[in-house]
Amino acid sequence: MPLDPRSLIALGGLMSAMMAVVLWVMRRNYPPSIRGLDYWAASPVLWLVATLLFSGRGQLSPFLTVVLANQALLLGATVYYIGSRRFLGHGGGWILWGSVAAASLLVLTWLTYVAPSYQLRVAIFALLMAVLYGAHLRFLWRHGGKGFPMRLVQVVLALHILVLVARFTSIVMGRADSDAMEPSHFQTAYIGAYVLTVLMLSIGAVLLATDRVRTELEHLAMHDSLTQTLNRRAIMQRCHEELERARRHGRGPSIMMLDLDHFKAVNDTHGHQHGDAVLVHFTACTASVLRSGDWLGRYGGEEFLILLPDTDAAAARHVAQRIHVLLQAGHPLDCQLSIGVATWQGPQDSLEAMLTRADAALYQAKDLGRNQTCAG
Repeated sequence: MPLDPRSLIALGGLMSAMMAVVLWVMRRNYPPSIRGLDYWAASPVLWLVATLLFSGRGQLSPFLTVVLANQALLLGATVYYIGSRRFLGHGGGWILWGSVAAASLLVLTWLTYVAPSYQLRVAIFALLMAVLYGAHLRFLWRHGGKGFPMRLVQVVLALHILVLVARFTSIVMGRADSDAMEPSHFQTAYIGAYVLTVLMLSIGAVLLATDRVRTELEHLAMHDSLTQTLNRRAIMQRCHEELERARRHGRGPSIMMLDLDHFKAVNDTHGHQHGDAVLVHFTACTASVLRSGDWLGRYGGEEFLILLPDTDAAAARHVAQRIHVLLQAGHPLDCQLSIGVATWQGPQDSLEAMLTRADAALYQAKDLGRNQTCAG
């Protein structure tokens, strides 16, 4: 015996209410850098409104239980889509889908009062929702990542598109029910799929936001907050890993220790904000010289460390020379720096020994007049 559609709709409303509370709490407590959460939190609220209006069939006016109920359902899906766009750093979406929502309001009103047709109304709405979910799925496929939360949302959207296409096809083939509240197996499956979609999309939003927070916390734990380079712990970890790799494959790295010359005088003369700007400019220029597999980290204060995998002494000195040239191009924030280079000497070499040689070479560069590179 099929379930009563009103019971399934009530279950959908309960799910929407619960997920709305969860997402609104997350919106208030998660960092503002997690964009789109406000839209995702609004979606289940609109879906809750839709279920409340749908459940009033036979007791409230058709404008509320048909026209506005379907509009709330469409707007919930639209707002969720806009939230996904904001979450992934994209704008837009409102002009197109806001216009579609306005047009659908007129069409549903016409098919409810002027030329009443349950079958045509359901067919148009199912097709419209399928197109909206299709646009959402296409956007996530092009711009989303490959993690489990993103894949979950994509799968839910794809499955519900199939349900909507099946719904549309059944109407075209003349197998539609005569009323949304008819307790048929097909109606039960359709409404049950809607309830499950509302729940899974809300869970997907929770997982996406939580995954983003985790990623940001990992970034903060490994990067310097000012220069966005690796912090000391992270760059040392990269060095240890590279030396382990070098011992297995026989080709080792070079390490460069860099120190900005007379940086204390820069802070004392121009202030710490100017000094911070110099550091940011220095790291941006230095990073532009490095290869994708090289690593730049802040060792402490105005001292930085560069790890150059599979790099001999001559190549490391060439990189150092390019850094010197780039920081003497006439930019207001250009600075001078001394660089000490140490190259891996074989399996017996250790990170501590390399750092000691690089540090000694750095002080040699300073003793020789600064703004130059020495190798140790």
